[in-house]
Amino acid sequence: MAVRMVLNADFPKGKINKNIYGHFAEHLGRCIYGGFWVGKDSPIPNTDGIRNDVVDALKKVNIPVLRWPGGCFADEYHWRNGIGLYENRPRTINTHWGGVVEDNSFGTHEYFRLCELLGADPYICGNVGSGTVQEMQEWIEYITFDGPSSLADLRRANGREKPWKLPYFGVGNENWGCGGNMRPEYYADLYRRYSTYVKNFSGNRIYKIACGASSFDYRWTEVLMREAGKFMDGLSLHYYTVPGDWKSKGSATEFDEREWFVTMKKTLVMDELITKHSTIMDRYDPEKRVGLVVDEWGTWYDVEPGTNPGFLYQQNTLRDALVTGINLNIFNNHCDRVHMANLAQTINVLQAMILTEGEKMVLTPTYHVFDMYKVHQNGQLLPVEAENSLYSYLDDSIPQISVSSSKDAENRIHISLCNLDPNSGTHINCELRGAVKSHVSGTILTAAEMNAHNTFDKPDNVKPAEFHEVSIVGNVIDVHLPPKSVVVLTLE
Repeated sequence: MAVRMVLNADFPKGKINKNIYGHFAEHLGRCIYGGFWVGKDSPIPNTDGIRNDVVDALKKVNIPVLRWPGGCFADEYHWRNGIGLYENRPRTINTHWGGVVEDNSFGTHEYFRLCELLGADPYICGNVGSGTVQEMQEWIEYITFDGPSSLADLRRANGREKPWKLPYFGVGNENWGCGGNMRPEYYADLYRRYSTYVKNFSGNRIYKIACGASSFDYRWTEVLMREAGKFMDGLSLHYYTVPGDWKSKGSATEFDEREWFVTMKKTLVMDELITKHSTIMDRYDPEKRVGLVVDEWGTWYDVEPGTNPGFLYQQNTLRDALVTGINLNIFNNHCDRVHMANLAQTINVLQAMILTEGEKMVLTPTYHVFDMYKVHQNGQLLPVEAENSLYSYLDDSIPQISVSSSKDAENRIHISLCNLDPNSGTHINCELRGAVKSHVSGTILTAAEMNAHNTFDKPDNVKPAEFHEVSIVGNVIDVHLPPKSVVVLTLE
């Protein structure tokens, strides 16, 4: 039986902020060192120590914003350790992730150079957990002030004459946990204090992001909005899709349909979380001035066998591609409140876009979904009404189809569809209202096996292909959507 949909092209519901397609890079495992950063003397082709192949790949997906330096690492990071001559930078212990020693060769200047090469906006997360108000204020001044202050002169002495633009700044990270184990009332007061000194220098305007809740902690959102809402521009939310529990999360590549189903079901919880946290925010901010910033999301499995457990290195399969598509559809559909989202993490950590091993690099299924979905960036959200079918496993069921749609500046309509069922395809009958289109094309990402993934030896096991099981006649779009697939259609 066909899934019936109605796409209302003449009633756009707001702009899909390009930053919903953002990313997150922490000093964790091989995300920075060996991922982005190889050093200027590396035989791996690089620009100022930053890998060229990684930059080229991320530019292709129009990476809009990159969050750094953490994560838990942010609340133990002291920015002065990462400036000046490399040989003079102190060696510090990364107490959160593997106890490795950081040489701090990747710091402020290197991060801003990376953002310049990527064409991405910087989003820095500041240190509230172990840092001072003065330290945070001085970092902002060092980065953004154009005058003759001692800190601006120090930046110039370190090789950067003009200040950088810093559009986004997070005041702490997970301060309910690794960032200080704080109560929401205490953090709300600290946020009010610290954010006061996140100053706008030399025409730079900072969008201030407060540390928000973990998953279902609605009280945290209530307290933060009540006590500090008027002082913030954004409030974060963290939620990870974990098929098992935190002690045994499950394998990234060895799983059965039960684990597939649980992963899909837990991923769909993101919609509930955004809806409920947004409802609380609406009480204090009915104009929706404060953005919800989902700056950590993605799958979290057991690490790959034989790898450092503190490095959080995991493979990435077709299952992760579906998780990506579902979440991006949810963010699109909540674009009235969701201003930014940052996948955790960009390279070699958790649900990575890219895996590297020495000079080798491979793109993951997650990367390909971001490439397919980039057409939604800054588009106008078009509402889609669907009489959804169900994907059932044993005695439980979830919606089979996830969907979002947008219209771009050239008046093209894009529809992204995910079939969560690994066994059954479905027929979609979509009525297009408020627009006349005569041509449809599409791209599909799927594979024969649920756990199909790309390796350094076989980098193209899972890759996009042209999609032909679609037609448009009059105002009716007819789609035959295969099992366990992500499809993006373009109507012209």
